[in-house]
Amino acid sequence: MIEISRTVTITDDELEITAIRAQGAGGQHVNKASTAIHLRFDIGASGLPEYYKTRLLEASHHLITADGVVIIKAQEYRSQEMNREAAVARLVALIKELTTEQKSRRATRPTRASKERRLTQKSQKSAVKSMRGKVRRPTE
Repeated sequence: MIEISRTVTITDDELEITAIRAQGAGGQHVNKASTAIHLRFDIGASGLPEYYKTRLLEASHHLITADGVVIIKAQEYRSQEMNREAAVARLVALIKELTTEQKSRRATRPTRASKERRLTQKSQKSAVKSMRGKVRRPTE
């Protein structure tokens, strides 16, 4: 059982985990052992609350297919067990990320002091830049 929050959990039978051969360098070990993990999680058929399902299905994320299936491939470790844990951790992180409510931004105005600071810095910078010009000799 995988715990998303105190009230939301995913049972192990909702996950489809298969071991596949990893890609990339690794010599003979990578050619023989199936250490990479391919995790599939069907959002619609899961036991998640409706709020979670709608948030996940509405999100456009590269790990979620159009059918509402989350596909995660983990192959960063040499052991199958560590890759399984990494894939489950990525699934939990994805669900938490997509279901947290974003705080709405309240529009604010700059304070009077911040406006004055900006204008004084602007005039100081202008004075410095005006001093960088060519030095003119007084005409005699």
